[in-house]
Amino acid sequence: MTVNKHPFQTLTPEFIMDSVESQGFRCDCRTLALNSYENRVYQVGIDEGAPLIAKFYRPDRWSDVQIMEEHRFCFNLAEHELPVVAPWRNAAGESLFSHQGFRFALYPRQGGRAPEFDNLDNLLILGRMLGRIHAIGELQRFEERPALDVRAFGYESVALIRERFMPDEYRESYIAVTELLLRRIETILAEVGPIRYIRAHGDCHAGNILWRDNAPHFVDFDDARMAPAVQDLWMMLSGDRGRKTAQLEALVRGYREFRDFDPLELRLVEALRTLRMLHYSAWLARRWEDPLFPATFPWFNSVRYWGEQILELREQLALLDEPPLELE
Repeated sequence: MTVNKHPFQTLTPEFIMDSVESQGFRCDCRTLALNSYENRVYQVGIDEGAPLIAKFYRPDRWSDVQIMEEHRFCFNLAEHELPVVAPWRNAAGESLFSHQGFRFALYPRQGGRAPEFDNLDNLLILGRMLGRIHAIGELQRFEERPALDVRAFGYESVALIRERFMPDEYRESYIAVTELLLRRIETILAEVGPIRYIRAHGDCHAGNILWRDNAPHFVDFDDARMAPAVQDLWMMLSGDRGRKTAQLEALVRGYREFRDFDPLELRLVEALRTLRMLHYSAWLARRWEDPLFPATFPWFNSVRYWGEQILELREQLALLDEPPLELE
């Protein structure tokens, strides 16, 4: 019996080096797989040069024009001297390449460590950089990349889990809590009213920020989309309410040096967190045929996981009714 291989399983070291060398580089036969699940990312040694980062895009997720929108956003930010790691371009100005059916991009290697969000001085600096990024991000729209919305992150995620993954013993409970959550999110959005959507990083957590020389460097704009500005801020907040408020104050103080921040968006924080939780489970479900996912996330899709997930969603329902954080 023939077992169908996942496309990413064809990414051998030889294939990776051939892809990089197709763009005129000469590899030194060293490749190192980096921590990435949605795509596949490798550090590739280059003869007489610094290593490159080769990013191979997951087939059928983004179209070429959607990827190029992401690249153009990064180039736009880099041209304004913002600390983003933008793709490498060849002499023709191209940044998206293809080798035997796989699309890939090349990036310079950027060193650094995860930022310390408990350090308020760091958050002040991060706020300044995000204010600058968003000041550029609001000047144009993404025309091809989707927006962060309740339909895609909420309703579609819930439908997938409910129909294909939820165990029978938890199905009724899952349907009940997610219906309440989505209804509450819709109410919050209606109460807040029109919110300006801008080009945002979209997945701005510690893993996508490298800290070096007392400054952040933003990487991996793969999830960039139209979103409220607060989407790029709330994942930096942690701890009790007092601690989150102090962190928020530092972030927004730096942010407002370069762009206004609408405090009404703070009402969206728990709604956005809820959508991220729903979307995360659906993301794991959609990728379950990729052998890397069962190997890396063996706890997913177990009866225990879904029981704990429902408890977390019920807790989130209570958080949606709490007053939002406030700026002094």
